[in-house]
Amino acid sequence: MTLPQDYIAEIQEIFGAETERYLQLMAQPPYKGLSVNRLKAQPEPLTAHLPCAAEKSPFYRDGYYLTGDTDGLGKHPYHQAGAFYIQEPSASSAVTLLDVQEGDKVLDLCAAPGGKSAQIASCLHGTGLLWSNEVVKNRARILLSNFERMGVREGVVSSCYPEVLCEKLGGFFDKVLVDAPCSGEGMFRKNPEAVTEWSREHVKACAERQLSILHSAAHAVKVGGTLVYSTCTFSREENEGVIQAFLSAHPDFEAVTVRENFGRPSGVPCGVRITPMDGGEGHFAAKLYRRDGSVSASPALRRTVKPDPKTAEVLRALSDILTDIPQERLYIMNDKVFFLPALYPDNTGLGVMRAGVFAGEWKKNRLEPAHALFMAFLPSQYRRVLNLSLSDVRVTDFLQGLEIDCDTVNGYAAVAVDGYILGFGKCSGGRLKNKYPKGLRYV
Repeated sequence: MTLPQDYIAEIQEIFGAETERYLQLMAQPPYKGLSVNRLKAQPEPLTAHLPCAAEKSPFYRDGYYLTGDTDGLGKHPYHQAGAFYIQEPSASSAVTLLDVQEGDKVLDLCAAPGGKSAQIASCLHGTGLLWSNEVVKNRARILLSNFERMGVREGVVSSCYPEVLCEKLGGFFDKVLVDAPCSGEGMFRKNPEAVTEWSREHVKACAERQLSILHSAAHAVKVGGTLVYSTCTFSREENEGVIQAFLSAHPDFEAVTVRENFGRPSGVPCGVRITPMDGGEGHFAAKLYRRDGSVSASPALRRTVKPDPKTAEVLRALSDILTDIPQERLYIMNDKVFFLPALYPDNTGLGVMRAGVFAGEWKKNRLEPAHALFMAFLPSQYRRVLNLSLSDVRVTDFLQGLEIDCDTVNGYAAVAVDGYILGFGKCSGGRLKNKYPKGLRYV
């Protein structure tokens, strides 16, 4: 790999005597890893049955290094079921600093493709609220797809400018994560194209944009709340420089000294830098605390929804699928059926693409269930479940969109592999008509 001379000069200032070691490591393969999704799985049973070796990483409680043959892991049935998220190990460190607790309201402001949101949702474990935003619409669609795969129920996906979103949701969140767009110096081994895009001008432009996003994010943090800023770059201008400029402009925030057992100290006490010499591709994260200051009035929660004349029929249809229906969350709009999050605030003008779970659509006096409905709950919560072993050929057939044999009673049934739900189909006469989405099928 040929690195720009300007970049080498920059990292020599940062790494000093370790620069030669860094350059040697750049010729080696990148680290690979995953994070376990506790909404669906527990770490030890899952990692023990993967086709490659998994070793605990220091960056996140449920983060692992992967070694051996990882080809095709993105198409592994457990991955399709949302049991884990493929993630570069050091990228998981920012959520560790965020210290998400059950019941928290959390904003992931620059969330696509969704790795850190998946971690946050796993930490919330079905409580609180996760609001994940991505201003680029195409990337927001990828984020939404990952939300559904991971089974996030208490969540919102939006595509909105940060300044608009954070002003409207002023002081609403306990925790806010800004994983800012950056020059990507920590992606060079994983994505060589990032090398060709690097320049000092690009670094400067990134720092300006990052500071602007961080200024917006400050509005959304409640007094007593936490703001974590992270990048996947080494640049002091994009990392320490942005943090120092932010703190100078926001006296109501203070630095929180980081004392984690990974990475190395950075140029600010609230920050940690992770390099290839520390077991990660490259990451920076800093933790800030909002001690005081005035914030906009927090938006009211949506307590009631307009009743729909189809509600009783929809509930009857859902009761044939789920054992317990969160009736108070049911929302029907234009014949589309949703379960809204419990802590859902007013969303007017915020580019919301999905709030809660899309349960299905009412067509021709019947409910057509959505794939998202079957990804959002555990097997014990469905009336009918066809649970297959990983070695069963029907698993691959199902993921290819084929009809398969089933031994459950007639009706809509969840299809699972080793207890992890893949999707659903409709059983009739010993056969299951496949409802796995065409865009997700094996080809």
